[in-house]
Amino acid sequence: MKVCILGCGAYGLALSSIVSKNNIDLTLWTHRDEEKEELERTRIGKKLPEYKIPKNITIESNIKDAVEGKDLVVIAVPAFAFEETTKLLVKHLDKKAHVLIATKGIQQDTCMFLNDIFRNYSKNKYGVISGPTFAVDIIKESPVGFSLATTYPSTEKIVRKCFENSTTKFRRSRDVKGVEICGSIKNVMAIASGMLEGMGVTDSTRALFLTESMNDVKNLIKALGGKKKTILSFAGFGDILMTCTSKESRNFSFGYLIGNGATKREIDKYLETTTVEGMYTLKSIHKLVRKKRVKMPIINLIYDIINGKKEKEEMLSFLIEKE
Repeated sequence: MKVCILGCGAYGLALSSIVSKNNIDLTLWTHRDEEKEELERTRIGKKLPEYKIPKNITIESNIKDAVEGKDLVVIAVPAFAFEETTKLLVKHLDKKAHVLIATKGIQQDTCMFLNDIFRNYSKNKYGVISGPTFAVDIIKESPVGFSLATTYPSTEKIVRKCFENSTTKFRRSRDVKGVEICGSIKNVMAIASGMLEGMGVTDSTRALFLTESMNDVKNLIKALGGKKKTILSFAGFGDILMTCTSKESRNFSFGYLIGNGATKREIDKYLETTTVEGMYTLKSIHKLVRKKRVKMPIINLIYDIINGKKEKEEMLSFLIEKE
């Protein structure tokens, strides 16, 4: 069994730790030659310095060398780089290879979900994973759970063989769209939750927000063609609960800065040094709900607060007044 993970960010590195410990032949790919050289020299990635990359993991910057002959290719690049990476991948991807999408998000320009983008370029069998899994927890071998969404039993089988072990659990879903919606929007909700935390709200108010958020996401899943019950999965309730309550979440921490009254300079500095996927997804989901004419006023409110059109305090009255 041979696996390649595309992306050497924190999540790609964390996933590599699972595959490596399962004694699977593994290659990591980065699009930058200089990053490849640094990773080979130090065996430490800047996005996850707590993890030392085992020497049995090969690191490549040539995507042809990285993916040819692999049984499973995992895409773990940022959402904004997903389509370009997919274009590079399909030029060298074996027809029988399976693809696992670990990236979370919605494309800004087109409002397309990532599995739809992938299917525009490839007929390979694929799946999507999402769940409450911080990279730092994965490398500590803490017990974690993923939702694995796929309509291909053979893809499920190979993903389980490569990743499942005594600390990593999978629950299969056929609702690819629902899992992707949950994995994308939870980062936006985490920003809003962080705002409330920064404003110093009570546990009761946080619970109010989380409950309303869960209901809104459930309705969004249904409106976009997914299954409402997916909200109760690892990708849904599990990931929303974790991301919206933990200071380990970059999106939550970003929202906290806003809620706590940080200056524009402090906020800009955080964005320059930290990947806040929720900001990218917020623009996408805001455009998507308007395009599809889906009622999700909380998205509009978060968007307006982030862009300085409304005050963060309006979040409190909104939670009481919303239908």
